[in-house]
Amino acid sequence: MTSTRMTSTPRAARPAAAVSAVALASAAALLVPSSPAYAAANAVPSYEVKINLTASALDASHNPGAAVKSAFGITGSAKARSYGYYDTDGLALDAQGWSVRLRHKDGSSFEETYKKRFPVTDGDIDAALTTAKAAGFDSGDTNYKAEVDWGYAKQTLSFSTEKSRSAKGYSGTALPADATGRDWLVNDVPGKLADWNSTGWGTGTLRTSRVHGGVTAKVYGGAWGASDDASIEVLPVVGANGTGTEYVVELSFKTDSYTDAAKLRTDALAVAETNGWLYHGDILKTRLVLDRY
Repeated sequence: MTSTRMTSTPRAARPAAAVSAVALASAAALLVPSSPAYAAANAVPSYEVKINLTASALDASHNPGAAVKSAFGITGSAKARSYGYYDTDGLALDAQGWSVRLRHKDGSSFEETYKKRFPVTDGDIDAALTTAKAAGFDSGDTNYKAEVDWGYAKQTLSFSTEKSRSAKGYSGTALPADATGRDWLVNDVPGKLADWNSTGWGTGTLRTSRVHGGVTAKVYGGAWGASDDASIEVLPVVGANGTGTEYVVELSFKTDSYTDAAKLRTDALAVAETNGWLYHGDILKTRLVLDRY
């Protein structure tokens, strides 16, 4: 009788490559977050209503008249501040929506302000905020303050960041020499401006800038309506032809609420119009100083 022996065939070993693929897949799965990551949302702006008044709002000494101050809750005495804007002769920074300002308030440190502006079209603030987010200005960047300036006929969205310099050795509202101020601003330039357009563009452009100004304004504070931060700024500037002096009068109110800003603007326009103080237009002080100095 012939016996039959059962033989078993060994199970083939799994290829090393297949084992590695499984291991990598398992490791990768452990790295996947439990919930999806979301991009930062649009920034949430505060609001500043800015209404220009005519020279009829000033008295013979070029201060806001008593009736004007009473009408808009202005109770504070005049506080002086000097400032200048740094840009090239061809205004290369301004052409990209950037402004760089050095300001000195009496008794305070120097303030360096770097601001990027975005236009608001047809009152669509959300669209402007979305455009700004695409450029890197969103709710996740806490170094910049978002604000909507709301004037007579237009709105502008801006993002600004500030740094300071000691005013030791400077009296009143004195500004440093042109080269000194430029060196400060170049050394403190924020990253967004430093590499705007291309690596080093902002820093290089600022190095070739000069001061436009300086100018010295008087600011009177108070509170009106929903705003506990109301003010009137009176800024003397050289005339358009390079001679004489013109006075820019700006009434402003700050608030965190769109609804409050809208009411403040409507009420301020009505009061100024009724009293014959309203300037029918928007004067951007930044551009005025850049153009005339």
